[in-house]
Amino acid sequence: MMQRMCEIITARELADNVYTITMEAGALGAKARPGQFVHIKCGEGNLLRRPISICDSRDGYLKIVFFAKGAGTKWLSERKSGFLDLIGPLGTGFSLEGRRILLVGGGVGVPPLLFTAREAIGQVSAILGFGFERNVILKDNFRDVCDQVFITTADGSVGERGFVTDPLARELATGKYDGVLACGPTPMLRAVAKLAAEHNVPCQVSMEERMACGVGACLGCIVPMENGENLRACHDGPVFNATEVKW
Repeated sequence: MMQRMCEIITARELADNVYTITMEAGALGAKARPGQFVHIKCGEGNLLRRPISICDSRDGYLKIVFFAKGAGTKWLSERKSGFLDLIGPLGTGFSLEGRRILLVGGGVGVPPLLFTAREAIGQVSAILGFGFERNVILKDNFRDVCDQVFITTADGSVGERGFVTDPLARELATGKYDGVLACGPTPMLRAVAKLAAEHNVPCQVSMEERMACGVGACLGCIVPMENGENLRACHDGPVFNATEVKW
């Protein structure tokens, strides 16, 4: 973990209220692993940093994709140049063991899976779920690095109509996957974990929890475990073994 002032290289709106920033990150970016996140200072008026998952990191550049939904991320979405104060990389990321990996992402849970797909060894397929056409992001980026990409939208405006669980059930039934890696809303993760268990496929989930300190000190991002433990998403996660989470 380190703190670094990172220069913004590019910044733009990707989709409806979803933004991307690429910055020069040097050693911080070089240490990043799929599933980790950075804690970003978002203006003088916002005391708490904002945790943003790492969408991609290579050649000294780090990319984030985020949804502007509060004062901090709105401030961040308005940055077009200059420097950002980052702490990172933080958290425990995905284990990329297995030669045939199936990625499952929903909404703003999609971006960290791009870094995961790029770093994985072997065959990688991805199922990406969105609400509507205006919400679809990064589909061409995933097609560049994945063997197969399945898109679902609630209204069928792009790809298949429905939820990620529909193509997930079909793909798992083929028996060709060594692992499922998922990131998205908790109800989606719960459903993905259930399907993976039914097909005896190991599953890792990246839990979306509100974080304050980002380093495990404040206990504000607790994830209950089946064994009775309460683990911290920011420090012990955000990636957990799906069978260990108390859903």
